Amino acid sequence: MDRERIDGWCERGILALVLGILVFGPLAMGAVGTLEFLILQGLAVGVLLLWTIRLWVNERPKLLWPPLCWAVLAFAAYAIARYGTADIEYLARQELIRVLIYAFLFFAILNNLHRQESTTLIGFTLVFLAMAIAGYAVYQYATGSDRVWHLLKPYQGRGSGTYICPNHLGGFLELLLPLALAYTLTGRLKPVTRVLMGYAALVITAGIVVTLSRGAWLATGLSLVLLFGVLAMLRRYRLPAAAFLVLLTAGLIILVPRNFTFQHRARQLVAADTQVRDDLRFALWQPAWRMWQDHPWWGVGPGHFDARFGQYRPDKVQMRPDRVHNDYLNTLADWGLAGAGLVAAALGLLGWGVVRTWRGVRVSNAEIGPRRGSNKFAFVVGAAAGLAAILAHSVVDFNMHIPANAILTISLMALLSAHLRFASDHYWVSAGYGLKTLATLGLLTGAVWLAFQGWRRGAEYAWLRQAERAEKFSPDQVQLLKRALAVEPHNYDTTFEVAEALRRQSQEGGQFYEGLEGVTYADLAREALEWFDRGSRLNPWDARNFLGAGWCLDWLKRHEEARARFQRALELEPNSYLVMNYLGLHYIETGNYAAARACFERALRLEWRENDTARNYLAIVNSRLLEAAEGGLGARLRNPSP
Repeated sequence: MDRERIDGWCERGILALVLGILVFGPLAMGAVGTLEFLILQGLAVGVLLLWTIRLWVNERPKLLWPPLCWAVLAFAAYAIARYGTADIEYLARQELIRVLIYAFLFFAILNNLHRQESTTLIGFTLVFLAMAIAGYAVYQYATGSDRVWHLLKPYQGRGSGTYICPNHLGGFLELLLPLALAYTLTGRLKPVTRVLMGYAALVITAGIVVTLSRGAWLATGLSLVLLFGVLAMLRRYRLPAAAFLVLLTAGLIILVPRNFTFQHRARQLVAADTQVRDDLRFALWQPAWRMWQDHPWWGVGPGHFDARFGQYRPDKVQMRPDRVHNDYLNTLADWGLAGAGLVAAALGLLGWGVVRTWRGVRVSNAEIGPRRGSNKFAFVVGAAAGLAAILAHSVVDFNMHIPANAILTISLMALLSAHLRFASDHYWVSAGYGLKTLATLGLLTGAVWLAFQGWRRGAEYAWLRQAERAEKFSPDQVQLLKRALAVEPHNYDTTFEVAEALRRQSQEGGQFYEGLEGVTYADLAREALEWFDRGSRLNPWDARNFLGAGWCLDWLKRHEEARARFQRALELEPNSYLVMNYLGLHYIETGNYAAARACFERALRLEWRENDTARNYLAIVNSRLLEAAEGGLGARLRNPSP
């Protein structure tokens, strides 16, 4: 088999793997789950291996290297360096894996799928995939379905398609609606294909509407203004663009006034006092800003926002936020000015590249000759408008932390940057022996490391799944969790689960579970204490470990040591109702009922609805205080002072 044929098969293999990643991610609920992301990770490793083969099969390989590549490479290098200095290794490693996969895919798509045929195939596949998912969302909304595949979704009355959260479906669809419209209006398509593409655009629009995502609505509106504004500058597309805009606008005018839900969500954008309504989303912005102010240059660490949130928690947010609901603030908090500056540079270079590409792909304004259209122009203007939409939506959501949406964004950026070759030949770099060797080392190192991390995470996932199916807090569950820790010893959530199970067994007396005969509650409490301490070393910002350790020490009657642990938990989570509950229980153990009452009262002010612990113990504490007061009064009446 000759080199050219091997090279062709490798190129087709890379195309198939990339299409698999782009299609599987959205269908697998955004690939936010561990197993789903591991599948994407495995496919990405395959892409790297095939690219390595292509480098050596091709006798005179060339690399396409527009300026944006330097920003992507710099951020990947910064992510590696920041991982080495992060407080929580496990979190930083998971974030680094994502960054490296996105960076490798960017370079692989840019250098292997820049042919116009590949770009068009990817574009068409994505548009019709979006149409199918949007159709599913419309079905969910019309029938009141509360399921995504076989799973129940928490968002009732909203279409989410194959995503759990409708906002993330909105992010996916808004990326592709401008592309569908651009192909319909300006692409070089056969009549049947053009009709199908136009129909896909209408279904995608309906899908965005039924998500009831206000951020997606506004971002889509912005992208359509940008798209139709560009097309309005070209005489040959001015009339069809205006017709399509009128069609979409008329549909919304007819639909929205007839549906109370749409009207309600639209009114929620702005409250009666003309201020944007705060639905707890914006309550996360101030803590993120304060977090960045305390760590301005390097941030708190990759993926560390949720772990560090406790110190900055406002009173009215008692949940774990996971993300900031603003990708820009999230980047500042996690990566600092250094990381945010590299992201800003990448976006700036992307915009510069679009402007530079315009000269090479724009169509003529001339009315003479057949209007064949241009798929190159359609992709550039459609992808640019779609990226503008996701960048706008990122102000109020975290679509870039949903793997499927992030990979789609990165892929569009790579394909868009590849069009710079039509503007100039200066971005091609001949890959001599030295450069090929360097690139091969990078690709193989990345492939091996990602494959090892994938195997490690997969083995851990298998043990954790078995632990989930075991009896809660049982010795069997503890053993399965310990096997998961043997594979991945840095997962602090698993160490906490082990410690908590042992604590619960100790609380029940040490004889409750079969196989623990002869083990006392004190033995279990001491073992749980060791695991809580191990967790606090893996994640020094997790108050749960200090609370659990304090409980164990109180259980062992070591109250002075317990007080120091609870004090540390209070420093980490000063506004947490859970910390207040544990602190109240500690004061009950030490007989300080007045302090316990103050803790439970504050816990109820922080969380009233789902806080039976504070409510029940507050009644007990008040009863004890009343008994003490009455007992003291009775003693004074029986023995009055002279």
